[in-house]
Amino acid sequence: MKDKKLLLNTTTSFINQIVTIICGFILPRCFLVTYGSEVNGLITSITQFLGFISLMDLGISAVVKASLYSPLAQKNLELISSIMISAKRFYKKLISIFLIYLIFLCILYPLRVENEFDWLYTVSLILAMSISLIAQYYFGIVNQTLIDADQKIYINSILNSLTLILNTFFSVILMMYFNANIQFVKLTTSLIYVIRPLFLMLYVKKHYDIDYNYKFSGEPIKQKWNGILQHVASVVLQNTDVFILTLFSTLTNVSIYNVYSLVVLGIKNLIVSLTSGMQSKMGNLLAKENFQELEHFFSKTEFFLHSVITFSFTATAILIVPFVKVYTSGINDANYNVPLFGFLITIAQMFYCLRLPYSQIVLAAGHFKETQASALIEMFLNIIISAVLVWNFGLNGVAIGTVISMAYRTLYYVFYISKHIIQRPIYHYAKHMCVDVTVFILSIFICQIFSMNEISYFSWIILAIKVCLVTLIVFTIVNYIVYGNVMKKLLKYKKLS
Repeated sequence: MKDKKLLLNTTTSFINQIVTIICGFILPRCFLVTYGSEVNGLITSITQFLGFISLMDLGISAVVKASLYSPLAQKNLELISSIMISAKRFYKKLISIFLIYLIFLCILYPLRVENEFDWLYTVSLILAMSISLIAQYYFGIVNQTLIDADQKIYINSILNSLTLILNTFFSVILMMYFNANIQFVKLTTSLIYVIRPLFLMLYVKKHYDIDYNYKFSGEPIKQKWNGILQHVASVVLQNTDVFILTLFSTLTNVSIYNVYSLVVLGIKNLIVSLTSGMQSKMGNLLAKENFQELEHFFSKTEFFLHSVITFSFTATAILIVPFVKVYTSGINDANYNVPLFGFLITIAQMFYCLRLPYSQIVLAAGHFKETQASALIEMFLNIIISAVLVWNFGLNGVAIGTVISMAYRTLYYVFYISKHIIQRPIYHYAKHMCVDVTVFILSIFICQIFSMNEISYFSWIILAIKVCLVTLIVFTIVNYIVYGNVMKKLLKYKKLS
């Protein structure tokens, strides 16, 4: 990576995800030990319902980012100011909608869990958890989008890592040493997260000459409503599984879903962090119409991501159940040993990650209107299939719905960019997928000979080392056979550039 800013963005984003994963494993374990599986399921369920509040973002941040690439590259301060003003006006109007949603959530959600928790307990928890979302979505998101579009993602990554560490530290102290109730713990979390938007506001004020009194005509943010539609579909997709489990299953199943999601979403977010600077880089190249360098950069990115994704999710598919057994040892109020569900949810998130090089270039190009139909189809596929199968198959049913919907959208992106953005033959993707599937199947087959001697972290680490070594060997051999020249170059230069 010759681009120093891209390297800095990728490195800090990767570190941020490591911190996120570590903190993400520490806190739910504390919730399970301190409050039990039902409270952990309640927290997960409320988090997902509050996740629908991000619908209020309406995808404008993605559209704003795409709109800012060109004026930032051209240093057009008037257009930057007009985009920022328009975005801020939009978010201010959404605060009232958010408050209405919150009122309805406080009225209706406690009725669903009234047999397990009383009304005051549930409502106070919802309110405590919502404060951080207000601060993050409505007081910091416009400034964050500007900084990201200007290829300064490292600022948000560093700030997010620091607040995560503070949040985890105080939450653990409050739970494990002061036996504080969950409402107070979540309120503390919310107040800590207020630090982030305040810092971003001060940073933008100091480093960008934004004229918020600038008068402009017309709408500077193009394809706003198309971005809204795609964002709504994305948020619904991400929250469908827990929503359906909450309505048609049990909070215990929600807790099980959450524990397995900790693993696969941790791996997913770690991989997504590697692409943090790539969209801005592609957007910058598209703005400058440097298509030759764009295609070269995309091809390198595609190979790199397919390699990382295949290795990571192959190992995850093998190790996820043994890890959950260790993670939940001593917790006997639910059965967390569900191998098929673990396998299916891993495949679903693997498909999501495999689309990353393709979805990133679509977002960089600002093709929201052109690809909105696929987002809606993906959303409805997940809702319908999950709702139908959850009755007979429970957790496995919602996982199957997610696998099918994720696979559909990934294939759609491949065909779309091949035809409309960089005109590459589908053969390149098919070749990558054949390699991915071969490595996946061979590694799982060989690793059947391994098992944990006991339920402990040490035993799991030994198993993980064996599995990762086998997967790495299989990956290297298969890729040398198919991509010999590329592998030699990567090993020679030891970097993607």
